[in-house]
Amino acid sequence: MSEAIVVRDLAKWYGEVKAVDGISFTVHTGEIFGMVGPNGAGKTTTVECIEGLRRPDRGTIRVLGLDPHREGYTLRERIGVQLQEAALPDRIRVDEAMDLFASFYSRSVDWRGLLDQVGLGSKRRAAFGELSGGQKQRLFVALALVNDPDLVFLDELTTGLDPQARRAMWDLVRGIRDRGKTVFLTTHYMEEAERLCDRVAIVDHGEIVALDTPENLIRSLGIERRVVFVSDGGWDAAALRQVPGVSRVEQAGERVVVYGEGDGLVGGVVTALERMGVRFRDLRTEQPSLEDVFLALTGREIRE
Repeated sequence: MSEAIVVRDLAKWYGEVKAVDGISFTVHTGEIFGMVGPNGAGKTTTVECIEGLRRPDRGTIRVLGLDPHREGYTLRERIGVQLQEAALPDRIRVDEAMDLFASFYSRSVDWRGLLDQVGLGSKRRAAFGELSGGQKQRLFVALALVNDPDLVFLDELTTGLDPQARRAMWDLVRGIRDRGKTVFLTTHYMEEAERLCDRVAIVDHGEIVALDTPENLIRSLGIERRVVFVSDGGWDAAALRQVPGVSRVEQAGERVVVYGEGDGLVGGVVTALERMGVRFRDLRTEQPSLEDVFLALTGREIRE
């Protein structure tokens, strides 16, 4: 398997603050690779070093076999970049922006077809200031793809978007990968990384604390499933702990959480409650997620 990106011992300081602390990883060609973590974890600094926008204080980087600083001009012809913060003049039209960005490269694709692919075909003559937040993000993705890049960087792609627009962007990212591109995605939305990424690097305080597929990260920590219900009382914690697969039971007010593993966990809990004659409501299951992985590794939630 070839490598689109190879990073070794990357470090970057801002004065006394070490934003990136000696991280190493590789990105396989043709995958969606996610770098996830809270704001300020070092994700954007890392990706900007890889893109050649910042010079690292230590370490080596190879992107598509090129040094992003010594061979930056050649590299920029082969990558596409959607920055975390970007803007265009409000009065520039979508077609004018696409024409302008296409002129920056020695090769470019038919941007009319590209706009159709990202769902902006009907907005070609619209001014940038007239677009919704989701449409602006789609335009920035189209601009990142106008040179038909081998590798695409998407930095906090869906920040500020509503849930519907976010899921539409997820479909767009999958489509980019399906066309044979490599995608490097940074996000602080764990659900986004879990849904999209083939592999994920979890970053905290400038260090990679875990790197694997989302499934393996969740499985490796032995994080349990949860059965959650609300009850006014009458249930017996000891009886619930006797259900096969149950490891522990916790209560917070009327909310009861049963932790455990196994395919029969939910059915066993429901059967036990019915045998006890307990009236319950709002029963649901919660699968372990990357949020749980981050909490287990760092001792805090990513939202903090």
